[in-house]
Amino acid sequence: LREESSSSALDHLAIREAKIIMRQQQVGISGLSLYVPPYRVSLEDWCDWTEANWGKIQAVVGTSFRMRGPEHNAYTMAATAVLRLIDAYDVDPHRVRYLALGTESSTDNSAGAVIVRGMIDDALRSRGGEPLARGCEVPEFKHACLGGVYALKSAVRYVMADGQGSQAIVVCSDIAEYARGSSGEPTQGAGAVAMLVEEDPKLMEVHLEGSGSSSDYRGPDFRKPLSRFVGQKPRPMGQLQDLPVFNGKYSTTCYSEATLRSLEDMFTRREIHAPQYYRDLAAVFLHRPYRRMPESGWAMGYLFSLAHDDERERQELKRYCDLAEVDIDETIAEMDSVPVVRDLVYRDALGEEIYPNCVQLLKTFRKTEEYPDLVLAKMRLGADLMMNVGNIYTGALFAWLAAGIEEALGEESQLAGEEILLVGYGSGDASEAIPVKLVEGWQEAAAKIGFAKALSYYVDLSEEQYQQLHDDGHSPGLTYDHREEFLVESIGEREEKEFIDFGIEYYRYRGEPGPPPVAR
Repeated sequence: LREESSSSALDHLAIREAKIIMRQQQVGISGLSLYVPPYRVSLEDWCDWTEANWGKIQAVVGTSFRMRGPEHNAYTMAATAVLRLIDAYDVDPHRVRYLALGTESSTDNSAGAVIVRGMIDDALRSRGGEPLARGCEVPEFKHACLGGVYALKSAVRYVMADGQGSQAIVVCSDIAEYARGSSGEPTQGAGAVAMLVEEDPKLMEVHLEGSGSSSDYRGPDFRKPLSRFVGQKPRPMGQLQDLPVFNGKYSTTCYSEATLRSLEDMFTRREIHAPQYYRDLAAVFLHRPYRRMPESGWAMGYLFSLAHDDERERQELKRYCDLAEVDIDETIAEMDSVPVVRDLVYRDALGEEIYPNCVQLLKTFRKTEEYPDLVLAKMRLGADLMMNVGNIYTGALFAWLAAGIEEALGEESQLAGEEILLVGYGSGDASEAIPVKLVEGWQEAAAKIGFAKALSYYVDLSEEQYQQLHDDGHSPGLTYDHREEFLVESIGEREEKEFIDFGIEYYRYRGEPGPPPVAR
């Protein structure tokens, strides 16, 4: 390539674009950080309050979840996670030229990530530092729980293209709320996860060239139509209750089918022998609305992979079919089918199985001696820690990744160069399968994650406190000392000719850590 002083602006642009194409610098994640609010609900206590089966809840869902307080929203949690990331990894704010927010808990239909940027800038200036680069892009991504994955893919592409030499921060922040008495109630949660994306990553490479995708419209799978807010009286700090419209059985069907399709797309693009990939993979992290869901999605994928390969795989599948008492030919025909999932809505059959034989097969597969190694062992890392987190929508996958990497560090796992798979999902629906690889020396970056430390600060709620915080948005007798986090300070109320700020949040940063929290 030649650059001459007489070249036109378009010539220079073409040269720059050609250099971008030629450059092979790997991009990935150099750091992770977590924030969860301190208000914790023990699911064992919750089972006592609601007369639910604790054994079942623990096996299927987990052990506890977090709740936001009146002083928290998606933006405050995101900003706290981002500031923790900047501090832990000594990030130069001037190098951050891309700040992406993935969320489905926005409280503003206009601004998004720029709100987080504003809080970060104020905190950095208050400590005598410099703000983020003025040229920093601030997009927000929304697609249910997949918004954070789309934000990560966009950040990687940015750093690979016009953002070369700069850094990007992706933050996923959400609040999962469900009506008391609903099937979703024990799967609530709140929190945020931030990631540092750059060239020559210090933690893991992200290989978008080997990823797989799927998307299909699914109607009333899991939705948040704005009409839910009509007539709702704002709670403290202007909060509205963000309860979703969902159909549990149908939503589970959507998750399983979409996950299968993104995995199949990845296998096809990479020309991978799928059964062996399932067996050899070091670890997998899937979107985790609750404990059992990712286990089922991964296990179903393995069973599907056995249907179209050599005789060894076919015999393994036949053995499972015989145990489940389902016909193998009928089961394979079922796997070969491409059901239009939305037809279940039109036929008023949301509880119907699209893969009935396969569901029976899955139940039997869980009881086999192969299941622990093929499924549970692949998603062992971080699984116990995640039982204390609950569902944080866009942040659930990346929280699990952070927990898993931190646990691998504690075990001194030799994972450098090993492929790890991330599988995201967003209701409605869409799924992404993205391979990543830990780099040499990943341990230094992993040591700064602080996942267990973030979970160590909490206030256990009583039944009355939980009900008040859930239903009214606050619990008058509940206090705690805020520790280096952003808070909603007030909500604008002025509607005057000269000035309007009605409904706009104002924030503050509490920079000094206080004593351990006390529930009163």
